[in-house]
Amino acid sequence: MNKDIVKLQIPKEPSYISLVRLTASGIAYSMALNIDEIEDIKVSIGEACINSLNFSEEDEISLTFIIDEEKLSITVSGVKENIPEELDEKRERELGLLIIKSLMDEVVFNEKGIEMIKYIEDDIQ
Repeated sequence: MNKDIVKLQIPKEPSYISLVRLTASGIAYSMALNIDEIEDIKVSIGEACINSLNFSEEDEISLTFIIDEEKLSITVSGVKENIPEELDEKRERELGLLIIKSLMDEVVFNEKGIEMIKYIEDDIQ
């Protein structure tokens, strides 16, 4: 199987997060992930988008889904790992990052945003 790449760019508006979650759900379903894994991805991508809404300087949020046999890799632009101390919602935003880290198999922050990875488990035992 070749790596398929799906790119999505949305306005930096909360109303578009449901579109991102639906897209992620459809991609995960097409990869035969189970319901729990799909929900993990939907929650994580929603939290990443909320973070980007709050901290990105850009007018849009860019998302890339890389689909291959072993994993689904999702990058979201503008996501920040370090939450400013003076932010009123600091604890909520930190909780969002903790949720992402606990639900996804691998999480990497870089200067552009976040990469979240969910590995495909083989059910053969």
